[in-house]
Amino acid sequence: MSDGTALAGPDGVPRCPWALSTEDYVAYHDEEWGRPVHGDDVLYERLCLEAFQSGLSWITILRRREGFRAAFSGFRIAEVAAFTEADQERLLADPGIIRNRAKIEATVANARVLAEWSPGDLDALIWSHAPDPATRQVPKTLADVPAVTPESTALAKALKKQGIRFVGPTTAYALMQACGLVDDHLETCVARGAPL
Repeated sequence: MSDGTALAGPDGVPRCPWALSTEDYVAYHDEEWGRPVHGDDVLYERLCLEAFQSGLSWITILRRREGFRAAFSGFRIAEVAAFTEADQERLLADPGIIRNRAKIEATVANARVLAEWSPGDLDALIWSHAPDPATRQVPKTLADVPAVTPESTALAKALKKQGIRFVGPTTAYALMQACGLVDDHLETCVARGAPL
């Protein structure tokens, strides 16, 4: 039983305990989670996937990510913004994604909002909510990692104010963790402060 501190994986390297349950998680943890992500389309993808994850395990989304990319035109904002009602019905029948009508509708509606923004606006808005790393305690155990922060609450409010749907403070914080706005790798985790 873990006390929430980093644990040695099969290769003997210490990692955040959540990363050790599957090979998919190990790769995601080591290569992606907590690394800075920039670009409107890729941040839109991450925002959408975090919304689809709401109420589910992240592994469910991670294992369907390629199916999501195929279904949503690689999460290219301009292309998803042009989706029709027929496209949304097609998505509801697609076994490669999570077939949740509200989440599908929000994904398309959000693309329509973002298609009206100038290039770089989504990236700038999201990254403007990154906290100063010097103000954050380095987590020693999983219990030290918050689910919501003042910054994630502010980010969720800012996105909602702009018309972005299906994002609350918890989803916003998961996005911040995944996209490197914060480094929540545990103190003794091999990926803590990893080169980018």
